[in-house]
Amino acid sequence: MPHLSQLIDGYRRFRQKNWARERERWAELAEGQSPQVMVLSCADSRVDPAQIFDARPGEMFVARNIAALAPPYETSSGYHGVSAALEFAVTQLKVGEILVMGHGLCGGCAAALTGQFDDAEHGEGHFIADWVGMLNRARDDVRARHRDLDPDAFLDMEREAVKVSLANLRTFPWIAERELAGELNLHGAHFSISEGRLYMLNEAEGDFRPV
Repeated sequence: MPHLSQLIDGYRRFRQKNWARERERWAELAEGQSPQVMVLSCADSRVDPAQIFDARPGEMFVARNIAALAPPYETSSGYHGVSAALEFAVTQLKVGEILVMGHGLCGGCAAALTGQFDDAEHGEGHFIADWVGMLNRARDDVRARHRDLDPDAFLDMEREAVKVSLANLRTFPWIAERELAGELNLHGAHFSISEGRLYMLNEAEGDFRPV
């Protein structure tokens, strides 16, 4: 596993190779950014959107969190990091696409499904339980479909989480308005770590199909 010294070594390779190769691109980005796509992804170290989509610098605006969840629209006081990222991407950068990308073997979705942190104290899983609590209704549905929490149940939970996030995105008025006007498209996807394959959600039929 890389330690800080290995990360610094990686930076030096980036500086010598990638940055040098993309100098014109970085010069453009120094003047500002204009990505057309926002990706909402999990913080899991195995699912880096830039690597999965082989994206160049500046092509994607990415927000990552536990289980790639979009919260519902709320105006209460507090620290709404994901909502702030969405607001910036949609109203300031004016992206035309938002992709919610869940993934296989997701620890956040597993925590939601099993309830392993439901009674945890702060520092022992309490924040995790609170965050994935937005999946409680979906969790109940998944549990009803799967008597045993087998691998299919966990996959079902991961894909249901993507649908929950899409539904929550549409509670933001400035997202819903732009989608209705055809200025913004919302998409769902699931990346299978074991297969290295991306599955896109067909919302009309509710299933995920390989790309």
